Order: sequence, then C-alpha cells, then structure tokens
Amino acid sequence: MSDTPTSTPSAFEPEANDDRRPLGVQPLSPLDGRYQPAVHELGDHLSEAGLNRARVHVEIEWLLYLTDHGMFGASRVPAEAARQLRASAREFGQADIDELARLEATTRHDVKAVEYYIRRRLDALGLSSLAELTHFAATSEDINNLAYALTVQQAVREVWLPKLSAVVEKLRSMAVDERDAVMLARTHGQPATPTTMGKELAVFVHRLDRLIAILDRQEYLGKFNGATGTYAAHLAAAPDIDWQAVSRQFVTSLGLDWNPLTTQIESHDWQAELYSQIVHIGRVLHNLCTDIWTYISLGYFRQTPVAGATGSSTMPHKVNPIRFENAEANLELSAAVLDSLSATLVTSRLQRDLTDSTTQRNIGVGLGHSLLALVNIERGLDELTLDKELLLADLDRNWEVLAEAIQTVIRAEVAAGSSSIANPYELLKELTRGRRVDAAIMTEFVEGLDLSADAKARLRALTPRSYAGIASDLVDLVAPRP
Repeated sequence: MSDTPTSTPSAFEPEANDDRRPLGVQPLSPLDGRYQPAVHELGDHLSEAGLNRARVHVEIEWLLYLTDHGMFGASRVPAEAARQLRASAREFGQADIDELARLEATTRHDVKAVEYYIRRRLDALGLSSLAELTHFAATSEDINNLAYALTVQQAVREVWLPKLSAVVEKLRSMAVDERDAVMLARTHGQPATPTTMGKELAVFVHRLDRLIAILDRQEYLGKFNGATGTYAAHLAAAPDIDWQAVSRQFVTSLGLDWNPLTTQIESHDWQAELYSQIVHIGRVLHNLCTDIWTYISLGYFRQTPVAGATGSSTMPHKVNPIRFENAEANLELSAAVLDSLSATLVTSRLQRDLTDSTTQRNIGVGLGHSLLALVNIERGLDELTLDKELLLADLDRNWEVLAEAIQTVIRAEVAAGSSSIANPYELLKELTRGRRVDAAIMTEFVEGLDLSADAKARLRALTPRSYAGIASDLVDLVAPRP
C-alpha cells in the first residue's frame, strides 16, 4: 500500500458518507434568484441573450442597408424576405439562443457565431448570394458597440426610467396630499423652524425632475468605422464611396447618435456619463430613503402592516421599514458597480484592449440593483400613512422654535426705529436655548418687549403650527394647482 497521501476533499465537496448532495445549477446572483421577479424585465435587454438579439438586429440592418443602397451591385432584398430576416431579431427566442450557443462552441467567438447564424437564415431564404455582405467590413466592435448602445438605451428608457418616473409621481402625489401637513423640521436632528411634509417631499421631486431632464438629453453613441476607426477596409473595397456619410446614416438609422472619431472601440464616454447620472439619481433616492426611515422612526409615518408578514422573529409588535433599508443597500451596490463601470470603460490601451468586454457584461448588475431599489421604494411609499396628530403634538411641545421669528421681528423693529432692544439674538438665546418653552411663557415674554403694537399682535398670533412660511405654496413648484 502506497504511503502517498490521497487528496483531501474540498471544503465544497461532500465526503462519501455525507448525506448532502450538490444543489445543481443555481443562480449565483440574487438578481437572478430571490429578486428575479422584480427585475426580470431588464433581462430582456441586458442579458447575454438580449445582447445577442441586438447583435443579430445590427448585422441584419447592416446587410439590408447595403442591399437597399445597391452596394457592389447587390439587389434590394424582397420585402417578404427582409421581413423574415428582421423577424430573426424581433422574435429571437430560446431556440435561437441554443443555436447560437452551439455555433459559438465551434467558433469560440461570439460575434462570428452571430455571422454564421445570419448566413443560415440567408441560405434558408434563398439569398446565399448575399452571404459575403454579412458582417461586411465590420470589426466585432462595430457590431458590439451598437448592440450595447441599443440594449442599454432600451433598458433605461423602457424599464428603468418608467419605474423611476412612477416613484417620482408617487412622491409628487404625496407632496400634494400633505402640502398643509405642518411638522417640526429637524436641522442637525434638532427641533427647527416648522415646514410641511408636502414641501419636504416636493424637494425630492424637484431634485429628481431636474436630474431626469438631464438624463433625457443623454446621448447613446455608436461608431461603425472598422478595425482601427480608419475605414481602411471599406476604402480598399470601394474607394469612391463616402464611408463617413454611410457610417453616420447607418448608425443614426438605428436610433443612436453617431461618434465620428474613435479607435477600434467606441470610447464609452457616453456610458460613463449615463452611469454617473444614474448613480447621482440613486444617491438622491438614498437620501430619500434615510429621511423616510427617520420619519418612520419618529412616528411621523406609520407603516401599513402586510397581512401575514412578520416584522421580527422575536418581537411580534414590529413593522420594520425594510423596503427603505433594502433600497438603501441596493442603491449602494448599484453605485459600486456603475461607478466601477464609469471608471473602467473610459480607458483602453492604445487602439484596443478587452477590459471593456467583461466589464460591460455587468451593466445589468448595476442597473438591476438600482431597479430593485426603485421597486422597494415604490412599494414602501404605498405602505405609509402620515400621523398628522403626532405632527401637531410634536409642534405643541416645541414653542422654542419661535425664537427665530421673535428675534427677527425685533431686528426689523430696531432697524425701523420702533424699538431700542439690544442684542435680540442673545436675548432669545437666553430664553430658549436648552429649555422647554410653552405658549404661556412665550406670550408673557412677547408682552414685555419694547415693540410696536402691530409687531406684538403678529407675534401673539404666531404658533409653531402657523410658523411654516409659504411651505404649502412651494409644493406648487412641482405640482401646480388646477
């Protein structure tokens, strides 16, 4: 018997007498497992299958562009055959995914597999004579950059942005509903000049509206200029064609913006801009979540218990603000991924390296966590009820917040020559700092001041409940009254 030690089982492999069995192929990312129902629409665009569908679309449109313009004597593809070719992309499904996987297993090249996939369609339609116009003068990046631009554009515009807009509209509706709900503000966490819940929500609506307007102007750039961006192969084949004009026309025909000057790759600056903007929006949403969480902690918002749900494994009374906590965490994960994409994609060694290839395959991860956050925020907002009685009770306990109003009125009176009070700020600080002041104390204090009758009358009428300025009217800036 050999003294050579046998290999020790891996910590991840069951030993022979272990009852555990492999779980089979399971989703590694929670976006494809636990949270898949909330984000699955992104998979239509940002999955490997979605990318391949877009590649098929770009390759077919390039082929049809060449034939529609009679390039190299090619005849226009008959309308029905063109419809069937386009259906290859439009109706791209599991059978096509499997076919491409088999082709790639042979080619060991994803874009070349797409080329062969399209050649098969041409053969089936009796268009084999056009086979050499498939992928004509194109480097893989010509196809990939357009496919990525299309999938990201569709994912943002058709999935992510509508969900963001739904959250903003929910906030806008809440701002209108609670425009007159006066509450104690808290600057640095301390009682401060009152505001309204509606106005505070309107601040977030205004911030997000502005950022969405910027996002709506986002470019989705594409290039189509060959192996090193010089049109060298194009000119070798047809030196009399204005290939820059062709490139511009083709790229814009896909609904993208044309990038005229690149290396082998599209420079990805637009992606860095887009992801940075999405991260910025995410950080505003993160701020919203922390504020809502705090309002819940203060009791300002009550959460509607979901039937059958458990808040705590040991404390039956709890309704935890899990929607907003989940959103915070997912916004942080999204920012980490998208920040990394923004930093990585803008650099490529000399005319080409492949750092962008694996990086771009994680676009869906970054957007997925952001989308999941939006889903949770929307659901969380739907489960909130404002406790207006608590807001008023909180105001009634904090008459000292009127110190700002009183010292400001005194300053105005002194400036107008109607009072000779010195150092009004210090006077009010002595009365209120670190002390509770009720209505009676405040009224007595005002009565003893050297002020005009009009100023005293205004201060006597003032209460924490009425000291919110034009907070209610400010909501009109995001939701004008009819």
